[in-house]
Amino acid sequence: AYFHKILVADKRGEPGRRYLDQRGVPRAVIEEFRLGYAVDTWDGLSQFLHSKGLDMETAVQAGLVLPREKGGYYDRFRGRVIFPICNLRNQVIGFGARVLDDSLPKYLNSPETPIFYKGKTLYGLHSAFQSIRENDRAVIVEGYTDILALKKYGFHGAVATLGTALTRDHIRLLKG
Repeated sequence: AYFHKILVADKRGEPGRRYLDQRGVPRAVIEEFRLGYAVDTWDGLSQFLHSKGLDMETAVQAGLVLPREKGGYYDRFRGRVIFPICNLRNQVIGFGARVLDDSLPKYLNSPETPIFYKGKTLYGLHSAFQSIRENDRAVIVEGYTDILALKKYGFHGAVATLGTALTRDHIRLLKG
């Protein structure tokens, strides 16, 4: 919700809005996938989480922030469009993030956590599930924006691996 609100309702989200507009991603798709933007500061999310009384070690375990050597925390995602990664119940379990310039890495995912495993998760499955079940067909694409583009044109049965090779666990998810 933090990243999404910045993207859709905060002047600091303008770089992310501009990127998504250039990619032709409509507002309805931005809302459906709860896309967001991480401001290009070291501790925007860290300060927000701290102000809400969240235990910062939980945020570290979730892969959202990293501990500083001399104490305190800094944000993992900075200056990037945020793609929430959801389970089948549409609960956010991780994030993918794309840089807006030529910096590397181009994409950055949440680290593996107790609830997020890249080799066992397909991006967009929460959204594509019904279409896949009804049509008995899934299309596996390369990345986040491929799914968003297909959604824009009315195709709802696409999923993406998260920068990994297709695994047996991915196939099991689709077969289920």
